[in-house]
Amino acid sequence: MQTSKIVYIPSGPINEIITYLEKRNFEVSKIDSYIIRFFGTPQSGWVNIGKTRLSKADFLYKVTHSKAPLISIKLIPGETKEIFFQELSKELKLSTKKLITQYNKMTNIKDGVIFPNTYKVPMGISEKHLVMYLVKGSMQRSRLLSRKIFGNYNKKQWFRYITIASIIQKEAASKKDMPDISAVIHNRIKKGMRLQMDGSLMYGLFSHLKITAKRIRSDNSEYNTYKIKGLPKDPICSVSLDAIKAAIFPSKKKYLYFVKGKGKKDLFSYTYKKHLENIKRSK
Repeated sequence: MQTSKIVYIPSGPINEIITYLEKRNFEVSKIDSYIIRFFGTPQSGWVNIGKTRLSKADFLYKVTHSKAPLISIKLIPGETKEIFFQELSKELKLSTKKLITQYNKMTNIKDGVIFPNTYKVPMGISEKHLVMYLVKGSMQRSRLLSRKIFGNYNKKQWFRYITIASIIQKEAASKKDMPDISAVIHNRIKKGMRLQMDGSLMYGLFSHLKITAKRIRSDNSEYNTYKIKGLPKDPICSVSLDAIKAAIFPSKKKYLYFVKGKGKKDLFSYTYKKHLENIKRSK
């Protein structure tokens, strides 16, 4: 039979495991539950099959005996998928290009889909199955969070908030400042002002690069909030729960400006005149 080298097996009764494998096009049937019982108890989690073609008996034996060794990978809030996939490629000996290709097949949302977390994944997993695991699990969490907050899940609405949260994530000096930065974003959008935020330009491979006046002038992407009105079409990076909450529940302040002050403290203001004073104070 044909298989991938690494297979995920859910916990549960043997008949449910067989059904799970059948739905994923593995050549197994209810009769095979008797063979599995003969071999022992199915492993739950990632199983190392080791080959892509083998007999059904060998496959079922592996399902009960071959737990795959796991490695921890961490996606931190504010990191872009490009940088994350580069790190995954090094850790798991995978292709960055294939990871991005698989991601683009799974979703048309350019970033911000995968939740920041520490994931335990097996060595030997393919690019396709790794991305499927990360994206499907994260999308399920998005649906659950949205239903908890709003009572329903509207994908377009949800990822609009994730886009706001991603800018907040890049801009905030601290968790405490997130609701006020969110207020600035919402207030500017309401007034038809451009956001003009450096954080929006820290997308993709630009994640850790300093934003300069030259970069602002030369970048004609959808992320340049100095040139576009409103929000970028897609999120910029992974976002924390704190950033999501701030995006949905901004502070009630009427702030329109902020600048990073000394000691990583954001200085907020209602007027451009005060903003210019804060810029001088921040130097």
